[in-house]
Amino acid sequence: MDDVAVTVNGLRRPLLAAAHTTALDWLRDTGLTGSKEGCAEGECGACAMLLATPDDRGGTAWTAVNACLVPAAALNGQEIVTAEGLGSPEALHPVQERLAEAGGSQCGYCTPGFACSMADEYYRAGRAPVSTGEAHEELGPNGFDLHALSGNLCRCTGYRPIRDAAYALGSPAADDDLAARRAAPAPVAVPTDVRSGGGRFLRPASLDEAVDVLRDEPEAVLVAGSTDLGVEVNLRGLRPALVVAIEHLDELRALVVGSEVIEIGAALTLSEVERRLDGRVPMLAQLLPQFASRLIRNRATFGGNLGTGSPIGDAPPALLALGARLVLASRSGEREVDLAEYFTGYRQTLRRPDEIIRSVRIPLPLAGIAAFHKIAKRRFDDISSVAAAFALDVDDGVVTAARVGLGGVAATPLRARATEAALVGRPWSLTTVRAASKVLRAEGTPISDHRASSEYRSLMLGNALLKVYSTTLIASREVPA
Repeated sequence: MDDVAVTVNGLRRPLLAAAHTTALDWLRDTGLTGSKEGCAEGECGACAMLLATPDDRGGTAWTAVNACLVPAAALNGQEIVTAEGLGSPEALHPVQERLAEAGGSQCGYCTPGFACSMADEYYRAGRAPVSTGEAHEELGPNGFDLHALSGNLCRCTGYRPIRDAAYALGSPAADDDLAARRAAPAPVAVPTDVRSGGGRFLRPASLDEAVDVLRDEPEAVLVAGSTDLGVEVNLRGLRPALVVAIEHLDELRALVVGSEVIEIGAALTLSEVERRLDGRVPMLAQLLPQFASRLIRNRATFGGNLGTGSPIGDAPPALLALGARLVLASRSGEREVDLAEYFTGYRQTLRRPDEIIRSVRIPLPLAGIAAFHKIAKRRFDDISSVAAAFALDVDDGVVTAARVGLGGVAATPLRARATEAALVGRPWSLTTVRAASKVLRAEGTPISDHRASSEYRSLMLGNALLKVYSTTLIASREVPA
């Protein structure tokens, strides 16, 4: 425990905390009370802090994350900045100045979190003023992407002054220490073993060590971004005896684009995947902006989303439509499984307790038509009522291949096999699509709950396919007969 420490606002601090303590609770216990707890599940952003993470050029990016979800022990050897580290009452940081000038704070409870998320975008490499024609309601004239604040909620001030503050930001000054810090490498992963408070937090040094632990401790709980486990710890009192952190393992963080497959490391954050792919996989380019919020995507991983086996995760429908396969690693070696066969029951999968999801493989070439539809109560930062993904090939007006992935309509994510059969070999026409839409509405066994009724879910499935068809007509500027 004496060697467990984190750099906070430029000062190294010992991390004296129980294995299940969150970064937020630890910060507040040490007197850094700027970060607040609003929801304890990563939906409000009041707890946001900046984490030094590796960028794509060997330097550092200041990345906003939810402190309420990150285990404090996961910060061992890392570097963070809280709202107190941005500025002081006597010397405000530019984002704090703009918020004050615009009237962007009323009760002030959410303001430190907004300041940290805003600082993430303020320091984003490549942010630059845009032309008048490029600016729009979600992209300011200074190049500020308003989606950087999508995970921060304000309940009293209103968002207009906060947006005005964001759009009034200039570029970091030449003497800005946090801007200068970006040129140096981010801290490397530090092997960690914390045993306290009735639990153990272990960060292995390698994948080999991790699978050895799982072989010997089959009840161990794997964690990467902790966007799921953190909620269980905070709201449901979960206290696993052993948590094994794998988010820093190099073997799980590669992204390789080959001639036959794109392989995505299971521990890459969704923000990293989005940035590195840069639109190369249109299906994922549609999915990722709708996946929770930027704060969550800065920690969440494909491995975690698939590892939970949740029937309402956003990633499985898209990956099913892409024909993805998973690489599972254990002490006995690796095996590859079709994602369509991976889910076996409600939150149950083919993954054995001694296995780790190493990567996701997407076969090439990609389908010619790709569409992801998420039906939810909010446009962003919400859980799906229904998610549907379509990957279709149409040659000479005939559907030659079809994969349809669904979420939220059964105990598991699933392939809509009957719908695929109703499309393949038939003309890509309104008649075919209407007939296939009726089949699609009957796929799965949707239930009624507080998000949507079963009837609504079925109706939305059929409408999603009709929307795909209409979109292709608009794209090709065709008019149906």
